[in-house]
Amino acid sequence: MKDIKLAGRYYWHYLKPYGWPFFWSAVLIGISTACVVIAPTYLGRAISELTTYVQAWTNPATRAGASLTTFHHTLLFYVLFYFGDASSLLIASWLLAKVTAYSTGTMRIGLFRKMQRMKVEYFDQHADGDILARYTSDLDNIFNALNQALIDFLLAIAQMIGILIMMFNQSTTMAWVTMSTTPVALLIAALVMKKAAVAVDQQQTDIGALNGYINEQVTGQKVIITNGLQHDSVEGFNTYNQRVRKTATQGQIWSGILSPLLSGMSLLNTAIVIFAGSWLALSGSLSTGAALAWVVVFVNYAQQYYQPIITLTSLYGMIQLAITGARRVDEVRSQPDEVRPVNGQPIDHIDRALKIDDVRFSYLPGKEILHGVTIDVKKGQMVALVGPTGSGKTTVMNLLNRFYDVDSGSITIDGTDLREFDLAQLRHTVGIVLQDPQLFTGTIADNIRFGDPEAGMDRVIDAAKQANIHDFIESLPEGYETKVSDEQNIFSAGQKQLMSIARTILTDPRLLILDEATSNVDTVTEAKIQAAMDNVIQGRTSFVIAHRLKTILNADRIVVLQHGRIIEQGSHQELLAQHGFYAELYRNQMVFE
Repeated sequence: MKDIKLAGRYYWHYLKPYGWPFFWSAVLIGISTACVVIAPTYLGRAISELTTYVQAWTNPATRAGASLTTFHHTLLFYVLFYFGDASSLLIASWLLAKVTAYSTGTMRIGLFRKMQRMKVEYFDQHADGDILARYTSDLDNIFNALNQALIDFLLAIAQMIGILIMMFNQSTTMAWVTMSTTPVALLIAALVMKKAAVAVDQQQTDIGALNGYINEQVTGQKVIITNGLQHDSVEGFNTYNQRVRKTATQGQIWSGILSPLLSGMSLLNTAIVIFAGSWLALSGSLSTGAALAWVVVFVNYAQQYYQPIITLTSLYGMIQLAITGARRVDEVRSQPDEVRPVNGQPIDHIDRALKIDDVRFSYLPGKEILHGVTIDVKKGQMVALVGPTGSGKTTVMNLLNRFYDVDSGSITIDGTDLREFDLAQLRHTVGIVLQDPQLFTGTIADNIRFGDPEAGMDRVIDAAKQANIHDFIESLPEGYETKVSDEQNIFSAGQKQLMSIARTILTDPRLLILDEATSNVDTVTEAKIQAAMDNVIQGRTSFVIAHRLKTILNADRIVVLQHGRIIEQGSHQELLAQHGFYAELYRNQMVFE
């Protein structure tokens, strides 16, 4: 029930702008329903007129007056009502198809826009495949339900109401007889739908997990091939796929069993109506023709009465997938946005200093990562963070760019807390070069100007020259117009990193963060990247995370982190003189140089 309420709120949010199309669709569905429920009465009249004609024609005394004119008129009206039904449904379906296309497009845009405003925390805690499944599988299920099930759902509800009105108008007794099996049908439907809801919900969760596994395996395909783990990869896939197959089978069985069960109930109900109607007709004062017409009308109504129920239950699997999809997409929509201060203070430079003051932070409550970290950085200084894996280096970087906010303590620029600055301006002031460079589909020029799309080619070329990648780009047949993507194989990891550095240079950040930018390259490329880093660092306040200590020997200060605490800090020479953790780490690395 909670999921249904949540789905209702989600659909209302996206469908409420389409009030007029829904209004006219409802009118047309009402016309269609009226045609469907009134038509059987004309069928009954036609049978009655035909019976009267046969009786008159077989009697020599009345044969001369026998006429089929009234029968033909009645039959014509019967056909016209069904024509009205078909044409009304055609127009209503067209209107709702347009609503479906526009609304699901809006949902897709809304989901993507929402993800641009969300905290990085969400992406760190959810697999890429699961996020992708919300764009594909879940939104596809919503589209299919709106496109295929919406018109049938509305029509079934309208027909049910119309049939009930017509039955009680014709005969209250026969109306109750026709409805006599309804409680049993509803009980069966409730039990099956409860089982189906659980299975379908688990099915979508398992599909998200499967997509996450596929994404992981495709991304790491070279590692898998290198280590000869293809068989293990397939076995892992089979495990996830078996779960999806199991839950999908359960969902389809429980969803699909409703329709045949209720079809059987419909046949039983029709037999009851025929028996009860015949008994009432024969024991009453109706003529043979009128009695036959009356029974035919209610047999028709009995079949029509169960048709909306069968339709609704046959749509249940699709509707349940749409409800689950709406819940999963709405989970994203209900995520908190990044905290942006109202009337945030402007920032485009650093006048004096940046200070990390007694900062404590935890990704998960109760599991503190940083324990009272304090670092003072003057304008233009280069600070290097070193330490073993898990010591908190990258966490400090995440806090500097406000991917996360501190639990306690503060990070200030010129005495102003980061949380008080306009977030967009802060991000523009802080530039990051990540360990794993990211290229986007487009040209090399597009990638370099990614942070400033309005930048001209002069600035693009100048940034590439400073990043020591210009000569390589010029050597390509199409130069800066060479098409690239993140998985473009013509670029090495070092070349991608140099392009990433050029992109950062172009944005001209005042605070620079270099997150192990030389960790995945060879010695020659490392020298080029180091030279590019020197260019980008010059005149800027910078933080550098490094495992290769020779790349940060000229740092103004080296901060050594271990288990989320600062254990040493000072210049390279000062730390060597202390003969502590850093000195030992440096000596161990130099053995292999």
